[in-house]
Parts: sequence; C-alpha cells; structure tokens
Amino acid sequence: MVNKNRVFRLWPFQWPSFLTSMNTRKAGLAGISFLAGILLLGSWNMPFHSQAAISQPTASSSVGSLPNVDKGGFADIAQAVTPAVVNITVRKEAPVPMSGMPSDPMREFFGMPGMPEMPGMPNRPGGPPAPEGQGAGSGVIISSDGYVLTNDHVVDGAKIITVTLPDKREFTGTVVGLDPQTDLAVVKIDATNLPFVPWGDSASLRVGEYVLAVGNPFGLNSTVTLGIVSALGRGGMGITQYEDFIQTDAAINPGNSGGALVNTRGELIGINTAIFSQSGGYQGVGFAVPTNLAKPVYESLVSTGKVVRGFLGVGIQEVTADLAQSFQLDQTKGALVTNVVPGSPADKAGIKRGDVVVEYQGKPVLDPRSLQHHVIRTTVGSEVNMVVMRDGHKQSLKAMIRQQDNPTQVAQAIPVGQEGPLAGVAVQNLDNGIAQQLGLEKDVNGVVVMDVTPGSYAARAGLAQGDVISEINRKTVRSEEDFTKVVSHLKDNSSALIFIHRGKGALYLTVKI
Repeated sequence: MVNKNRVFRLWPFQWPSFLTSMNTRKAGLAGISFLAGILLLGSWNMPFHSQAAISQPTASSSVGSLPNVDKGGFADIAQAVTPAVVNITVRKEAPVPMSGMPSDPMREFFGMPGMPEMPGMPNRPGGPPAPEGQGAGSGVIISSDGYVLTNDHVVDGAKIITVTLPDKREFTGTVVGLDPQTDLAVVKIDATNLPFVPWGDSASLRVGEYVLAVGNPFGLNSTVTLGIVSALGRGGMGITQYEDFIQTDAAINPGNSGGALVNTRGELIGINTAIFSQSGGYQGVGFAVPTNLAKPVYESLVSTGKVVRGFLGVGIQEVTADLAQSFQLDQTKGALVTNVVPGSPADKAGIKRGDVVVEYQGKPVLDPRSLQHHVIRTTVGSEVNMVVMRDGHKQSLKAMIRQQDNPTQVAQAIPVGQEGPLAGVAVQNLDNGIAQQLGLEKDVNGVVVMDVTPGSYAARAGLAQGDVISEINRKTVRSEEDFTKVVSHLKDNSSALIFIHRGKGALYLTVKI
C-alpha cells in the first residue's frame, strides 16, 4: 500500500496552477517525502500572469507600534503586517519542451526514479541554453532600507528576482546570501523608508497561542490566515539540516514560502516553509522556521554574506529505551555518538564512539537536536565544557569549537540460523565495488546486509538491505567469518546491539526478541 502522506516545502506558486506536477524525494521518515524543486514554466504557450497586489490601506509606512488585539482584533494586526510581506517572482532555467508540448517537470527537474525516458529529449549538459521559467513565493521586509528575508528554495538559482510590494511598486532583488541548511535567504532591494515587520521572540511562544500567516498562496497576494501554535521544536523531518520548526494550523499553501508567521503583537516569529499534506495543499499541518533560529542566520548573511557555524565533528543519534539499557544509562536523554571525525574538535577532546553527550556548557543535552543547536550557536574559537556518559560513568571533557568546513557531513550469503536476535539476516563481505555503490566512506569495514527476512526481529528494529554491520555487542565485525562467530553466541541472548553504516551516516540499533 502506498502511503500518500508528504511533507512539502511551500514551493513558489506558478500560474496556471500545475500543482500536481510536484515531485517528492525519499526521506528518513517512513511514509514521508519532500518536494524537491521549484515549479517553473518553460516556453509553454501559457502566459505568466502578473500578480496584482491586494493590500489593505495603512496610515503608516512602518509597522511601528501595534494595536492591542483585544481592542482592534486581528484586523489591526493584519493591516499593520501585510504592507511588509512581499511577492517574490523569479526567473530560472526551465526544461526545453518537446514537439511544442510541455515537458514533464517531475522527470526533467527532479529526476524522479522510475520515470521513463522521453525520446527526443535534448541532453542538457553541453546543449543549447534552456529557456527561462517563472515562479513566485513570498518574503518579509526586515528593515526599512530593503532587506527581505525569504526561503532559500524560493530564490536559489534565480537569474532575475522581482520583488513586488503590496502597493504595487516593483524592485529588482539581489541575493545577499543563502543558507540551505535552514532553507533561508536574504534578498536586497534598492529602496528606503519601507514598511517592515519587527522581530519577535519565538522562544516565548506557547502551544495554543494565536498566530497569523501572511503570504501569497497560489499568487493571491497579501493573504492572511489565522491559526494557533500546534507544536514547538519539531525536528527530524528531513526538510532541512537544522530543524526546530514551529508547527501551526494556520492555512498555508504553495506560494506561502518565505512568508511571515506573526504573533498577536504583529511581531515576526517564523518564516513559513513547509506543509504536511496528502494532496500538496493545506491540511492543517504547516511548519515555520522560528525567528530565534532565523535571526542569527539573517544577521550573519547581511554582515558577511555567509553563515559561520561552530563545528564539533561527531555523528549523533537519539537515545531510545533499548539503547539506554545497552549503554548503562538511567534515562533516555542525551546524544549518542555514532562516529567521530578524525582531527575534529571532538576527536582532539577525546570523545569516542559510544559516548553519550549529556551536558554542554552547563546546559543539559536532551537529544541530538539539542546538542546540534548548542554547537552551531557557539562562537568559533571558544573552549567548551562537555559531560559524556561512558560505560555508565560520567566523564568531563573540553573541546575547542572551530568553524564548520563543509555544510554536511553480488553473491548471496547464507542466512543465519533461525535462533537469536539476528535470525533471518543474510550478509556478505564488503568489497570496494559494493562500498562505492553504497556511497560509504573509505575507512568503513564490516559486512553488508544482503537480505533481512520481513517480520524478523532485525527487520522490526530497522535493519535494512544495504546496511553495513561493523560491530555486534561492541565486538568488531570485519568479515562473514567474524559475523558468524559473533552471531553463534547470540542464540541464548534476548537482544543485540549492532553498529551500522548507512550511506554517509552511522547509527546504533538494538535488536530484541
């Protein structure tokens, strides 16, 4: 059965509404996929309609002091904020149509697996330049001198950016900086005395609090919708590298990308970025980048054109109840270290794989996202104190945080016997060819999983074909012989702690009977 639930970035809306031509890509969460590109018009015989501004009159060119929501209602908030939420129209490369018909943007732009090749499709590399396409999203004026905050996916790769204010004034925008890791971008327009939305404190938000979303869904400029904060600190969605989303039920749709989420004081508390949907449209679950994450990114992009983040150099995963038991922990808190980058601050500090980071600069580390946020907010060059749990004991370490260099970090084997936690797992030796196919790092050793019996204990734990097992119960596994030897002693065990490599990442799994 196909799971149709999807998380969509709020990709710039395109007239006419070919919203069904939105592609998805695999995500780390089962049943969730993500839109992978901007929807564009190529040289289709359909015009891109100008998007007339629909604004409410305002007596002032600045948001300034805002009315009390109890007296003026939400209308006063909307009237104060909408003049500072703009429409962003972009021109990008678009696919060349075949025989006068529109090409399939899902296949052309997004490389959808399983889509058939279309005969006569020109070869893009080295071929003639593609025609320009158009798309549109939203943006928020942050300062009166023309700095606009929006989503990275709205303007990334744009050849021409046009910023249209609700009063119908148009400006050519220039990209100041992009930050794909948070899906944020800053655009500058040459203007002064502009209306703007003041920063709010997203950390003060409470679940259930009223919020308003302002943007240009489906090209309908200056649209205001009302909702509440449904949840805070949403992460692990696979939408961006650094996630701490505000979840809201305020209606947001394609074209709302980069628009404002404001509180009842008319302050910016989020940038609308994605929706969870079965149809690609609003279903009551939207996500916004909180301003406490967005503001430092904005300030860094404006001052330097890039974002400088602290770097520790560890791979981390969440501590489950099973893992807590395996690592002699009394609670399911902290960040479990799955790998340490050689020569990194973590390596020099003495952090080891299997350590659980529980404290950073005197602040508790609740989960991997918590540690990540602490590190990226640390001033480069600072020495930090950390506490890790190792073999059931606390250990204090010091690390010198440095700047992040990179934004990211056919034989059939015989299945094991039908006893033990790893029953039904088939493996074979890992060779260079398989390692290259799987996209593994050069120093990875172990056995590659060729098959996992559906419904087995290992399958239920999350072990999958293509995973590389390098440890079982803290014992090194480098070959089929090692695997068989270790597994032979597991028949009477009720669980097994395995360490696996999956693509460029690594993690621990607990397989239990």
